[in-house]
Amino acid sequence: MKAPLSLLLLRTLIALAMLIGSASAFADAIRPAYLGLTEEKPGEFSVLWKTPMLGDARLPVEPEFSGDAKAVTAVTTRTPPGAAVEQWTLRAPALRGQTLRIAGLDGSKTDVLVRIEFADGTKWVQRLTGQETSASIPMRQSGWSVAGVYLKLGVDHILFGADHVLFVLGLLLIVKNRWMLLKTITAFTLAHSVTLAIATLGYASVPDVPLNAAIALSILFLGPEIVRSWRRQTSFTIRHPWVVAFAFGLLHGFGFASALTSAGLPHSDLPLALLSFNVGVEIGQLSLVTLVLLLERSFRILEIRWPRWAEMLPGYAVGSLGALWTIQRIAILLAVSH
Repeated sequence: MKAPLSLLLLRTLIALAMLIGSASAFADAIRPAYLGLTEEKPGEFSVLWKTPMLGDARLPVEPEFSGDAKAVTAVTTRTPPGAAVEQWTLRAPALRGQTLRIAGLDGSKTDVLVRIEFADGTKWVQRLTGQETSASIPMRQSGWSVAGVYLKLGVDHILFGADHVLFVLGLLLIVKNRWMLLKTITAFTLAHSVTLAIATLGYASVPDVPLNAAIALSILFLGPEIVRSWRRQTSFTIRHPWVVAFAFGLLHGFGFASALTSAGLPHSDLPLALLSFNVGVEIGQLSLVTLVLLLERSFRILEIRWPRWAEMLPGYAVGSLGALWTIQRIAILLAVSH
């Protein structure tokens, strides 16, 4: 393994470590919330408010409107696995122009996907986060703006999803040949694009708990392969990394899909959401790979040399985090099954 690449990966892993705490170590444990409003008759909206569960408690976030908006029916609640779903009817004669705020979202690790459909057929889609907890409801929203919401969601999901990032970095540690790297990343992309589409369109699904354990296991699997590559040994993975990337890419695609399917989007939004989200995932993934390769070349030109322990640390970090997540998620899987 070249020292310049090691330096970059070391810095990347240190940055990830700052993002990974006891709760966020489960990279996909907290799903986005979803707020859907549909105007059934002028000024009256049916509301669907779906929030993830933290253990046995609902995530403590609530929607608030700046203007006249009052519930006119009682709130009904049901609790499917991992979520709380509330429904009621809201009277809001002038919803456009109001500011929607999600109380309790400040500093949260979850997002809220908001979708408002008006009786005239127009709709507003927005994503609110712990850093941007409110937004003004516009008079109109362009299709490009809606696509941009899902595209940014895809970019963030790959760049801030620690398990997906570590898997790609693990591949970069194993694959040295640039042509083989292109084949490997392409295979991973094709695989997760297929399962992302299949899962999002509702043709297949994988329960979140075993899926997260399997994704963690895919990272752990790369650890010994990285060590073999250091020792100039060979294995099926080292000879044919694109096959392994394709196989595990199928798993990661289901993981990507959970960011969309867990929100419970209407079927009318799925084609646009799927396309835009997938493009965002690819932009995030290719940005990461391109950054690694460009910095590797820059550091090679500078002829920087680093201690042996610094060269080896990223590989051991990938394997160690994979092992930690595998143990944690299998423990959750066993607890749920009992």
